[in-house]
Amino acid sequence: MRATRSKEDDEMQTIAKTTQGDIQGREKDGVLLFAGIPYAAPPTGRRRFRAPEPHEAWTGVREARRFGPAAPQPREEGLTANRNVEWNEDCLTLNVCTPGVDDRRRPVLVWIHGGGFRTGQGGIPWYNGTSFAQRGDIVTVSLNYRLGALGFAHLEDIGGANYAGSGCNGIRDQIAALQWVRDNIAAFGGDPQQVTIAGESAGGMSVGILLGCPAAAGLFRGAIPQSGAAHNTLGHAEGAELARRFAAALGAGSIDDIMTAPVERILAAQVELERQSGRGDFRAWNATGLAGMPFQPVVDGHVLPQPPVDAVRAGLSSRVRVLVGTNRDEMTLFGLGGGDDDRLRRIVARTFADADAALAVYRSEWPAASPDELLIALMTDRVFRIPAIRLAEAMSENGGTAYQYLFTWESRAFGGRLKATHALEIPFVFNNLARAGVDVFLGPGPTPQALADAMHAAWIAFIRSGDPTCDAVGEWPAYRLDRRVVMELGERIGMRSDPYGATRALWQGVV
Repeated sequence: MRATRSKEDDEMQTIAKTTQGDIQGREKDGVLLFAGIPYAAPPTGRRRFRAPEPHEAWTGVREARRFGPAAPQPREEGLTANRNVEWNEDCLTLNVCTPGVDDRRRPVLVWIHGGGFRTGQGGIPWYNGTSFAQRGDIVTVSLNYRLGALGFAHLEDIGGANYAGSGCNGIRDQIAALQWVRDNIAAFGGDPQQVTIAGESAGGMSVGILLGCPAAAGLFRGAIPQSGAAHNTLGHAEGAELARRFAAALGAGSIDDIMTAPVERILAAQVELERQSGRGDFRAWNATGLAGMPFQPVVDGHVLPQPPVDAVRAGLSSRVRVLVGTNRDEMTLFGLGGGDDDRLRRIVARTFADADAALAVYRSEWPAASPDELLIALMTDRVFRIPAIRLAEAMSENGGTAYQYLFTWESRAFGGRLKATHALEIPFVFNNLARAGVDVFLGPGPTPQALADAMHAAWIAFIRSGDPTCDAVGEWPAYRLDRRVVMELGERIGMRSDPYGATRALWQGVV
């Protein structure tokens, strides 16, 4: 498939040929963008809660100059939230940013957005791939996928075999997007044999889950889960129970009631379950402690035959190279304040058999920390750092290759309270420190461009070669059980041997 360029009204325009038909994009800053490309049929009507299907072909030239709507989602508040997101059930689109529509066969980065499996979209400024195109000669793809109940309600026990796999519809959407990339990316100057998948938070969790998903095998050669790993799943029984609670909250007595419910009612029922989960009426039954985030991919025996990290440990994706890491103070973004010694001890006691011994280990590594700060360290480990380490360990055990990082640059916003918080690394990775909203996240002071240059260069190196070693960060050895080396990315850039190793060891055997 090739693309042709024409000039009309003094504006350079691009027309690319895909398997569904011709599309027209736009050029800006010497980079080409094709936005809002449908990679699957609208998941509406009879397709709601079912596996994605191919999009029908079209005649003529389809406009691809504007981002498509996000998946249906509740209004989100917070520092990284898009409060005025436009959404629609017809949401399965992707965006391609490329240096050129030629036959160069460039490496491809496929970015999966975060948002707790409940919010987010691919077309935001933080994910702009212009710098990857200009500095790395890389094609960047971002995508939307179904979220919340529409993406992860496990309805098989309610609706029968037609809904097998519905607890992983968001993951199936991501696989469909990767299949579209395989079949079409050469039309945009990309190489389908050089695909790296990446994402942050729920996007990073999606990457980890895809590593353990047989249906995704062969669709990518590299994976970059940022602040997410392969542990965020529900078991079959838990997914079925959540679906029953969802139907009750919706007031649905049958699968037909669920299928025909207005999407606004579906979102309202979803939010009610999130409230119930958040206040402890029932728990999200996974090891990561993410109360208030009940809808997650389900180990259903179909899309996910077993927990993804177990599949990775057993050898699936052993040939995929992995770059995995977390931020040192992830949980500051989620407002865990109000901690005192009694609350801290209660939370520690729910996780460790010997709370006093566990607290002593944490205090040994964080000697000047307040109870609040110790709680942040503990929950950052539980939700993010330990799952990332276990994914790296699984890769090492299966004979694969994993590299690990620890992001430590501290935001100056809000008096420095955020520190190296969740999502802060994203604009560094994309070299997008000047994009809208990033300045608020960074806080006052000099722009940390040198760190962005270094991280961006390392990600480019990994996407191109499978190894993040480069002049900007130096030699970056792989993570192994007998050599737990981690790249620190912050005011200091360099390798560390098993950082916070005492607390890492404390979690061995803890579910």
